[in-house]
Amino acid sequence: MSEIDIHTTAGKIAGLEQRLDEAVHAGSARAIEKQHAKGKLTARERVDRLLDDGSFVELDELARHRSTNFDMEQNRPYGDGVVTGYGTIDGRQVCVFAQDFTVFGGSLGQVYG
Repeated sequence: MSEIDIHTTAGKIAGLEQRLDEAVHAGSARAIEKQHAKGKLTARERVDRLLDDGSFVELDELARHRSTNFDMEQNRPYGDGVVTGYGTIDGRQVCVFAQDFTVFGGSLGQVYG
């Protein structure tokens, strides 16, 4: 991918889209495979199965921890290990929260803990 020019509107939109994509794919492929090998779903897969199709609106997907303990500044995934938002179940509005075991083993980070 070419360098994004954050001084243009198109560049700012491209940068936002890139960060949102990183947020959706915060867990490593290895961590996702590990969950699937145990017969478990990822947080987003669980949310998708719970809610009505297309109703999920994610909140705070770009939240990140600010911890510098134990070299944590080297690993700052978007979402901080939690998928939060709202959607509908059988047409009724609900809020949802799912810990993402593919990020920090599902532990709550600074943002949500």
